[in-house]
Amino acid sequence: MEISARIRFIVFDWDGTLMDSESQIVSCLHGAIADLGLAPLSDDTVKNVIGLGLREAIDMLVPGQDDKFRSAFVAAYRKHWVSHEGSDLFGGAREVLDLLREQNFLLAVATGKARNGLIRVLEQTGLTGYFDATRCADETLSKPHPQMLQELMQQVGVAGQHTLMVGDTEYDMEMATQAGAGKVAVCSGVHSAERLQRHAPLVCLDDVTAMPEWMDQAGLMQIIRNNPQQVSK
Repeated sequence: MEISARIRFIVFDWDGTLMDSESQIVSCLHGAIADLGLAPLSDDTVKNVIGLGLREAIDMLVPGQDDKFRSAFVAAYRKHWVSHEGSDLFGGAREVLDLLREQNFLLAVATGKARNGLIRVLEQTGLTGYFDATRCADETLSKPHPQMLQELMQQVGVAGQHTLMVGDTEYDMEMATQAGAGKVAVCSGVHSAERLQRHAPLVCLDDVTAMPEWMDQAGLMQIIRNNPQQVSK
């Protein structure tokens, strides 16, 4: 996909893209595994499921289990999550969101979190109301299926060629490819630059704070600044 100067809609993954939550997720997954008396897994194995919905993560970590087991795992995971000290936004992430809002971009979140979890972290970070749309893994199909992103684009009325998906995992990149959206990879999460580059993103950035400079160099910020009418839906 070639980059369009008429990008109107920017969708962010949450964990590993906007929030530095890798250690919290890994700790809670290890805690749930221990609570259920399962054999320990390596950090790398556990990290690899970050970005998926929790049900899909369970099926990857402990395949062949029934709904009763999944419910027990979810309950154990959430117990550890609530008792954990929490995570913070990456430094500069809020400022990037502020700038993009000032530039009149529509913003959204597409996350493997459940709705209650996203509501909680939006409140904790003061980002409630920042986004024009959000979609969670417990209310649609999980990444890398494109439905989550397709539903967001439909909600705001913007087509794939005018949309960017920003994420730190292959699941984000695969979802964007299938939905026909532009891909911006960030290396602040669990998947390496090498893995992300396999999906031919428009750019692979160190972290989300590099987005404004890249967008300005690509002509995207200038278009918004000088002629907002050019980015109508």
